[in-house]
Amino acid sequence: MGKTIKVTLREKKLHDGMISLYLDIYPPILNTQTGKETRREFLGMKIHANPQGTTQKEYNHVTKLKADEMRNKRALEFQNERFDLNFHNTKKRDFLAYFKDKVEGRKSSKGNYDNWYSTYHYLCEFTKGKCKFEDVDDTFCEKFKKFLETTTQLNNPEKKLSQNSQHSYFNKFRTCMSESFEEKLFFDSPIKRVKGIPSGETFIEYLSVDEMKKLRVTDCDNPLLKRASFFSSLTGLRFSDVVRLKWGDVKHGEEQGGNYIQFRTKKTGTPETLTLSDLAFQELGERKDNNETIFNGLKYSGHLNNLLMIWVLRAGITNKKISFHCFRHTFATQLLAAGVDIYVVSKLLGHKSVKTTERYVKVINLSKINAMNLLQF
Repeated sequence: MGKTIKVTLREKKLHDGMISLYLDIYPPILNTQTGKETRREFLGMKIHANPQGTTQKEYNHVTKLKADEMRNKRALEFQNERFDLNFHNTKKRDFLAYFKDKVEGRKSSKGNYDNWYSTYHYLCEFTKGKCKFEDVDDTFCEKFKKFLETTTQLNNPEKKLSQNSQHSYFNKFRTCMSESFEEKLFFDSPIKRVKGIPSGETFIEYLSVDEMKKLRVTDCDNPLLKRASFFSSLTGLRFSDVVRLKWGDVKHGEEQGGNYIQFRTKKTGTPETLTLSDLAFQELGERKDNNETIFNGLKYSGHLNNLLMIWVLRAGITNKKISFHCFRHTFATQLLAAGVDIYVVSKLLGHKSVKTTERYVKVINLSKINAMNLLQF
């Protein structure tokens, strides 16, 4: 990318009592007539060093305004030349390679990385593997949006992309476009006039108190998984935070009501402090060295999901598709069902906005339940 050229209006005193106005340009530019670099461009304008009377003062004022106008014009010319050069060098650049670099930059977050990687594959499918920056404009963005809304899943051609997948993939594309504009790879952002794909309503699966009691008395082939599941249902922690939790994160203080944990969430990187109930603290087991992970050996895998499914079925829960994340849902819905304020639940879950927590209200709304119970035919 070219350097920013600064243009400043300066004055040079002359022997005849006049002042010559010129432009100071930094860094120096090439003078096409002499073939040498220079920092000065004289404007051929002079003003009075010591103006006498109204006429000379007015003359100085008008001349300075014209000189400043020329300074602005010259600065704009340099800026346009820089952007022209930058755009000329960029428009033949491989956009898909640029997007893939953005994907690789998300490797630290597996869930986010997987979504970016999937977006890259759909972008390759849409462009047939060939796309340069000069190909990406408003129309391109609209067509890619339409493609996501109508295409089928790459790993299952018989099914369309879900509404939330469309929403997520187009948002990743939008983020990439915004970042490329900030990097001055576009004159104007082609994506800013294109509306996003709305997210779809998702069904939240959770477990009732009775179902959790059934799981409590049912053997799980992986006892560590059982403890971690109950810990999640009692704290609302995601799987990614449960497996990263270390004994050094577990502390005790009366100001926090006893035992509590301090940790940084993997998804958002925000620091959290969470008080542990006696039941939640019991799920941690025997305390070990601060550097040791509490649920050591627990790793996300297809095999672990199968063990979870077997455990749930063994408990007689056959009408729900339960994943580990459902224990976080269980935590939220049961607190709301018990009458805990939604703002408190939102803070416990680490949500940045209470709007995210409101989806649980739709699942278990006490006013709706009470209304339906009024019907006694």
